[in-house]
Amino acid sequence: MRPAPQGRDAAGDGPRFQGRIAVVTGGASGIGKACAEVLAAQGATVAIADRDLVNAQVVAQALGGRAYAIDVSVPQDLEALAECIEAELGPVALLVNAAGIIQGPSVRPEELPFDTYDRVYGINLRGTHAACVAFGRRMAARRRGAILNLASIAGMRSTPLHAYGPMKAAVIGLTENLAAEWGRCGVRVNCLSPGPVLTPALEDAIDKGLRDRRRMEDSAASGRMVMPREVALAAAFLLSDEASAITGVNLPVDHGWLVANSWASFGGLRSHTS
Repeated sequence: MRPAPQGRDAAGDGPRFQGRIAVVTGGASGIGKACAEVLAAQGATVAIADRDLVNAQVVAQALGGRAYAIDVSVPQDLEALAECIEAELGPVALLVNAAGIIQGPSVRPEELPFDTYDRVYGINLRGTHAACVAFGRRMAARRRGAILNLASIAGMRSTPLHAYGPMKAAVIGLTENLAAEWGRCGVRVNCLSPGPVLTPALEDAIDKGLRDRRRMEDSAASGRMVMPREVALAAAFLLSDEASAITGVNLPVDHGWLVANSWASFGGLRSHTS
């Protein structure tokens, strides 16, 4: 038997995610926080899962949700988290895997410490996989659910981020595999690949002179950096019933970074000022 239609399109009324439980890993700050805010505004009850429990509690309280402490690099803790959230809040219908770390300064591969590589792997790839398994297997058993993984444009092009980029490329592959695996169970799995997002962490790096905001803006077709809410709105769409026919996709949210960079060898993007 094929899964039945869900949500607003089936009922004909109500907020987009009314009555649904959403889990956001890494939801205490940055893109994860923005996703939690948008999902809550559209009716979801949000569980914020983050290793920063203090900020997670602040965000959860503001959104009328719950906060949970988690290190996504520990798979058994994610399994326990899924059991705890479903016992306290109910069946989880939506999962956003936003927990992630950057590798720090870009260095030559022979200069990249393996403990840094392992840490990026443990959180960005293994943590994403483990969260998908912990919550996705429960969704598959109920024959309904939607998962959104956060990848990156660094996983779609060559960059000097020799740990971060390959792990994000693997997240894209993981998303495609799980979408095929669970599709007949009524579970959709998609991912987003943001460009440079003006999160507090990136703003701090810019303020310290570690990143060049003007260069990042000039690298995008629109001449703008991505804002966390722009990523969150795209995430909400892919999680919603409006995207019921979409699974296994990787959607860039990059203000045209991917299409603009190849213009450098032709002198760069043209100015269209009047």
